[in-house]
Amino acid sequence: MPDPRAFISFDFDHNSTEKALFAGQSKNSKTPFSIQDWSAKSSMPQSQWERIVEEKIKKCNMVIVLVGKYMASATGVVKEIGFAKKHSVPIFGVYVGGANTSSNLPSGLQRNRTISWDWDKIASAIKQVMSEGKNIAS
Repeated sequence: MPDPRAFISFDFDHNSTEKALFAGQSKNSKTPFSIQDWSAKSSMPQSQWERIVEEKIKKCNMVIVLVGKYMASATGVVKEIGFAKKHSVPIFGVYVGGANTSSNLPSGLQRNRTISWDWDKIASAIKQVMSEGKNIAS
């Protein structure tokens, strides 16, 4: 399987540490895949952010939403999920930062497509979205 392009969506205000850990661990040689992290690396003006993020999501094979405890306040995550749906980019979620099956999910993310932070489960989810998702030529 070629390295999938994943946009990692997360609550910039509450889950930046988990995002850094997730992206770093995905590069661990013990994982059966690697992820090219195409998420935004810094805060920027809203209109610029929307344009850049939508372009990045269009070029990705999937969006991985890191679901933390404060997702209800993460409006950017909801926009990123909307961009993914608009461009038929598959989405799944991973619980982080103490979030679990009773935590609020951002609008547009399905509970049955949200899993615990377990690399075997994440590998299975990536294989599934790569088989059902869009193939990127560029």
